[in-house]
Amino acid sequence: MRRPLVLTLGDPAGIGGEIALRAWAALRETEAFFVIADAEHMAGLAARLSLPVRRIAGPEQAAAAMGEGLPVLHHPLPCPATLGQPAPGNAPAVVEAIARGVALTRAGAAMALCTGPIHKRVLQEGAGFAFPGHTEFLANLCGAAHPVMMLASPALRVVPVTVHLPLAAAPATLTRELLETTLRITREAMITDFGVAAPRIAVAGLNPHAGEGGSMGREEIAVIAPVIDQLRDEGMAVTGPLSADSMFHPAARARYDVAVCMYHDQALIPLKTLDFAGGVNVTLGLDFVRTSPDHGTAYDIAPALCADPTSLIAALRLARDIGERRAARR
Repeated sequence: MRRPLVLTLGDPAGIGGEIALRAWAALRETEAFFVIADAEHMAGLAARLSLPVRRIAGPEQAAAAMGEGLPVLHHPLPCPATLGQPAPGNAPAVVEAIARGVALTRAGAAMALCTGPIHKRVLQEGAGFAFPGHTEFLANLCGAAHPVMMLASPALRVVPVTVHLPLAAAPATLTRELLETTLRITREAMITDFGVAAPRIAVAGLNPHAGEGGSMGREEIAVIAPVIDQLRDEGMAVTGPLSADSMFHPAARARYDVAVCMYHDQALIPLKTLDFAGGVNVTLGLDFVRTSPDHGTAYDIAPALCADPTSLIAALRLARDIGERRAARR
């Protein structure tokens, strides 16, 4: 039996449990994964959805249990979880579950990690969570110096160079060193994780019209273009800086394999517009595979049990694809 994937539930008050169960229903005949979650909480959700769960003692039991129900590796919650009502008292358990999933993946008990949505403010209030998001926390757990966030879908792959920070801070944060490191990690991941032998990378400018020769900003001249020139001289297929407003129509997207953007929304708005349901968050630069659905906890719809599992299903499938690709290279 192939190694299972491990899924962390995320915030139990959100849609993570529901979409985990719906993903199991869609993948039970073709995939093997288990969720780290409170078994009683998951049993209650399963009963409401008329779907089965199976409590397992360890990852090695996940594949055999898949045919009977969603395999659940018990991780107790200190407080009752009510859908739509986040409880900071459960925050430490949420953080510990993520760390447990990382440890199992790095130890080889799971092929890859897929993480359910969390709410950073709740974790900060309840557990003193000191990280801007999942990406930075996962990097801290494995000692990765420079994690890179990619959002991927069949229509588009994007990487923001600056991520979870105020927009006003992006220009000062954008340095030649940061851009160069991000581009190198992105290129390596495109080769090793996505199987693109000679990846074509398009790089956006920071300013409107990519600065228009300096009349609308000089970051393109001072920071972005020198890095592109250097890497192009090394043989990397990288183009830019390009005007971001004309990078994402169909003809433009056909000319590259991944777009590297200068700030969070510049990257995520086009991807979520093109494929909100099917987008997957992938963390590059780690020593293990991590994916996540590209949406949040959705507290507002959680009580109705009407969430769409499409992004989680895509995240699990991509985690398997990348994990198998890495395994084949060893």
